[in-house]
Amino acid sequence: MRFDLTDLRLFLAVVDAGSITHGAADVGLSLPAASERLRDMEVNGGVKLLERGRRGVSPTPAGEALAHHARLIQRQLTQMRGELGEHASGLRASVRLLANTAAIVEYLPPRLAGWMARNPRTDIDLKERQSIEIARAVSSGLAEIGILSDAADTSGLILRPFAIDRLVVVISRDHALAPSKQIAFAEILHEHFVGLAGGALQDHIDAQAARLGSRLKMRVRMRTFEAICEMAGRGIGIGIVPETAARRCSRSAKIAALRLTDRWATRRLSICARSLEELPSPARDLFEHLATI
Repeated sequence: MRFDLTDLRLFLAVVDAGSITHGAADVGLSLPAASERLRDMEVNGGVKLLERGRRGVSPTPAGEALAHHARLIQRQLTQMRGELGEHASGLRASVRLLANTAAIVEYLPPRLAGWMARNPRTDIDLKERQSIEIARAVSSGLAEIGILSDAADTSGLILRPFAIDRLVVVISRDHALAPSKQIAFAEILHEHFVGLAGGALQDHIDAQAARLGSRLKMRVRMRTFEAICEMAGRGIGIGIVPETAARRCSRSAKIAALRLTDRWATRRLSICARSLEELPSPARDLFEHLATI
């Protein structure tokens, strides 16, 4: 069986995501290229590795065995890179970091800036993912560090507190609900919304609506929290953003902010890693830096 390292990384990503499309994106491959690699793996191995269905893919017993050995290889590669990196001179290093929307937009920039200024030879491969996907990726070695919410299963991961992220509803100051201090998500599902144009946070909000048997009535999707607040302040629709973003925009956007009372709307963000001992030196240093601020 001739599997290269890209094959193994792809297979793990697909198994963890339960989707060939998402797995391919995680390792930087196009969907056609990923599908061809997976087919070749099954043909060359003479065994079926994935069960394909309407809701995604799942590993066969042979696929489970391959995933187990692929994880071991990933861990050994991580350790090897770390040890070689400590002996290298003048080479650039890269840290793979996954985080949710709020962490990337609201909390990471000021914390990363100082560390990166002190480590000019280290680059950050930063990608946005939902917390469940982050936990899977860090567990399987597809990312070295993750920043996720307490909604994800973090069994087997090392965690350090990072931030408390509260989501609030932003509306125009002349809206009928503006005098309220707080509100439940179910009470606003009949309203029209201004949302994010994709991203982990919007996926999270959409999933909460689906759990209540509803679908958000979206008037428009914007790319930034500032744009959502501006539109909400002009009465275009209701927005849901981190409390830090609402405070920052409250003067210019003429909005009122209502705290969401639902448990899912207050998220404790944590930094996670599979093992500090296995992390390459730059990644371990970044982890400790983010955990101590």
